[in-house]
Amino acid sequence: MMRHPLLERIEYSPVIAAVKDEEGLEESLTCESNVIFVLYGDLMTIGDIVERIKDAGKTAIVHADLITGLSTKEISVDYLKEQAHADGIISTKAHLIKRAKELDMFAVMRFFVLDSMSLESIRKQLVCADPDCIEILPGLMPKIIKKLCSEEKYPLIAGGLISDKDDILAALDAGAVAVSATKPDVWFL
Repeated sequence: MMRHPLLERIEYSPVIAAVKDEEGLEESLTCESNVIFVLYGDLMTIGDIVERIKDAGKTAIVHADLITGLSTKEISVDYLKEQAHADGIISTKAHLIKRAKELDMFAVMRFFVLDSMSLESIRKQLVCADPDCIEILPGLMPKIIKKLCSEEKYPLIAGGLISDKDDILAALDAGAVAVSATKPDVWFL
């Protein structure tokens, strides 16, 4: 597997600001995080949001599943690259991840680990999607993070419920390359 160049940015600054509204976006533009996960927006605003992030010298990775007005078709990824100028996407959908890779965008496949069945499902989905990175939620599962990091070839981001320095350190110590958090207090630790 060839490493996408954006992975180095994530590893250099392992706390990723995940923004879910305008207030969070404004605050994220002043934090040290090199990468911003965009978890909100619509067809009319996403280009503006990405432009503001890039103007701040940061990387914009858009959660394609959460942008109002985008369909679940591969053309949505084309739109995010060509019209919104996103650097990458996050998605739970393997076909969108696959399309992002075809377009040379950074692709983060997000998984919700709720039980042993969802943990087993990860392996099956990774075979066809081949993302640059995986993100698991909730991110407060060091034992699961360690297991996935030892079994899978994909760098792992821990997200969801990360609220303090101990959470960050536990995830990184377990093998995660980064954490994503929507709490601005975490971005400035």
